[in-house]
Amino acid sequence: MEKIFLRRKQDVLSKLDKSHIGKWDEKIKKLCDKINSLENYYTTSSCSGRIILMIDAEKKAEDLFVFVSHEKVDFDELKNELDKPVKENQKIKFKLEPCIIHIACKTLEDAEKLLEKGKNSGWKKSGIIGTRNGITLELNSTEKLEFPIIQNKKILASDDFLKIVVDEANKKLEKSWVKIDKLERGI
Repeated sequence: MEKIFLRRKQDVLSKLDKSHIGKWDEKIKKLCDKINSLENYYTTSSCSGRIILMIDAEKKAEDLFVFVSHEKVDFDELKNELDKPVKENQKIKFKLEPCIIHIACKTLEDAEKLLEKGKNSGWKKSGIIGTRNGITLELNSTEKLEFPIIQNKKILASDDFLKIVVDEANKKLEKSWVKIDKLERGI
């Protein structure tokens, strides 16, 4: 079993990044590197949190994202993105997604130990997922925002509301980043 885990770890960590940004998310990279340096764990996916505008669709597709930022945004940047043309009958939603990380664990005990550290660091929406390839731990934070923002080519929110949204989204991103640092220190 140990050899299989180590072989999977080597295989996963040797693959190229398949994320939408095409490179490591710098704000969570140190945490991933620390986890990957431990014998009984390796990361399979991660995100430090992001602000996105996306097409509201039933199925996932490659071209759903209209705008993605793993950094804080300002009102003018958001407004500029919202002013770009959209297709007729296309609904766009605003989302702030929290930090998330998936970690393959050698044993259930290993997963439980890291789950406890994650919860103590503020990653409250977390759990152990049994998979056909072993045990995966999902650490997920709770900072979220999501609502429709464009419908029938019309922005559904006033500038005053959008300024509040930008401020709240940026604060929530910062909270995610604090939790990433806290977990890194706790491991």
